[in-house]
Amino acid sequence: MNTEGSISTGGSALAMRPLHIGDMAPDFTARTTRGEIRLSDFRGRWLLFFSHPADFTPVCTSEFMALAKAADRFEKLDCALLGLSVDSLYAHLAWLETIQERFGVQIPFPLVEDPSMAVCRAYGMLDQTAQNSATVRATYVIDPHGVIRALVWYPMSVGRSVEELLRLVEALRRSDGNTVMTPEGWTPGCDVVRPVPTTQAAVSKATGRCWFYDTMPDTDRTR
Repeated sequence: MNTEGSISTGGSALAMRPLHIGDMAPDFTARTTRGEIRLSDFRGRWLLFFSHPADFTPVCTSEFMALAKAADRFEKLDCALLGLSVDSLYAHLAWLETIQERFGVQIPFPLVEDPSMAVCRAYGMLDQTAQNSATVRATYVIDPHGVIRALVWYPMSVGRSVEELLRLVEALRRSDGNTVMTPEGWTPGCDVVRPVPTTQAAVSKATGRCWFYDTMPDTDRTR
């Protein structure tokens, strides 16, 4: 079994620049609090992959408890959760046990150990030359094909909004394929917008109030 994990970036060019939306998520194998995993094992469903600066810290604890309480809502979106920090597996296990003992919250998703910092460097959670092992609060939404569809970064001092992460995953699922797009603040049941016409003929046929902002009721309940 791996003690520090292994990482494949799929080519030196990707390893030398930050990850972008549309990149394939670098694959890796690592130990977690729920056994050894390979990132590509999550193919076929959505994945919320997120880093936190350190175990036994207050903001991280608040995020993990909130994510645990929302795990069933992510599951309904066919979205798995996967956390990571550079702390060891044993520190992870002790932290999660303490959360359950002190707050009565069981963390139902895996937490990856990354003591060699190989994974967090491949994902840009740490600069290639960084000496400090504290990662940013980086979040990657990865689609069922292994493609990074969204990146969200927060500083160490500010916790992420689990409600916004849920909304982001739902919006990505709804707009997948680009048959419609989701406007500002969209939540399920709100109006969606049609893609912008790209020819003069299509502009002339637009039926909404404004050809470049054409809303319509969201009648799709199959996502």
